[in-house]
Amino acid sequence: MTHYYRPLIEERGQFLLAGGWCRFSQIEILERGTEPRVCSAVDIPEEALLRLTVPRPDLGTDGMSRPQVMGIVNATPDSFSDGGQFDSLAAAMAHAQTMQRDGADIIDIGGESTRPGANYVDVADEITRTVPAVTGLRQEIALPLSIDTRKAGVAEAAVAAGADWINDVSALSFDEDMARLVARSGAPICLMHAPSDPRTMQQHTTYEDVLLDVYDYLATRIEFALGHAIARKKIIVDPGIGFGKTLEHNLVLLRGLALFHGLGCPILLGASRKRFIGTISGAEQAEDRMPGSVAVALAAVAQGAQIIRVHDVLPTVQALKLWAAVRG
Repeated sequence: MTHYYRPLIEERGQFLLAGGWCRFSQIEILERGTEPRVCSAVDIPEEALLRLTVPRPDLGTDGMSRPQVMGIVNATPDSFSDGGQFDSLAAAMAHAQTMQRDGADIIDIGGESTRPGANYVDVADEITRTVPAVTGLRQEIALPLSIDTRKAGVAEAAVAAGADWINDVSALSFDEDMARLVARSGAPICLMHAPSDPRTMQQHTTYEDVLLDVYDYLATRIEFALGHAIARKKIIVDPGIGFGKTLEHNLVLLRGLALFHGLGCPILLGASRKRFIGTISGAEQAEDRMPGSVAVALAAVAQGAQIIRVHDVLPTVQALKLWAAVRG
């Protein structure tokens, strides 16, 4: 029987979670088909405890000892929240520069919408949308730049233009050349859970146990990456909030987010402006979901999530500063 170890966050815990800002002394042990039980952290296998405690690599930022804010630049005409607002080079660059001034730590540039029902974008079109922005921004800002793509051709062009990270919503499963490209480039790679292609993902929302199923999927994709000469220290994981999940699935993943530290990689959380926030809060329009997005970001950081991917950088950065000050 496989055991899953979720650290229970507490103010004065014995162990520092992933070298960050959360502490724990107790572990909730999860098994499929049985009730969870709680034990002392010292009673779990040494390897599992090491995965939970080893500091995460900085990946070109100023370190994972504090939450990192990833600002979103959608160079697309059809993204769910801001499609068409930043699909010109001038607009994309101006937006990224504003996010840098507002305190972003990483800029994530994408040229293909991954909203539910979105259509496929050809490699050439995606390169045309993203690479000029990467090229221009590389000359203007020193922050890590991430290319949000599932296609090796787009990633290769973006890395050649100056992108530092690759953010693949398919977790290296869409394009058979992506793993080789990542290994060859040495770029950090974010592996995200999605049950299928964005066009059909909301038709696949059945899980035996969504928390454990997503964990197992990411563990399998990490092993795939390791088998293709990608170092674990270069891997980031993302549970894929909103990708083939119902509202309740999203909430279960957020409540159990600390479990994913057991994978031994930094956790990226991308929930900004997503539909479940609007459903719960009554904010029908995506652009009205900033306060709810900030609330979710703070809940994720309180469980040790290292990277928060957001549309609204300034409110998120301000909230995190106040959260840290109050915690002392």
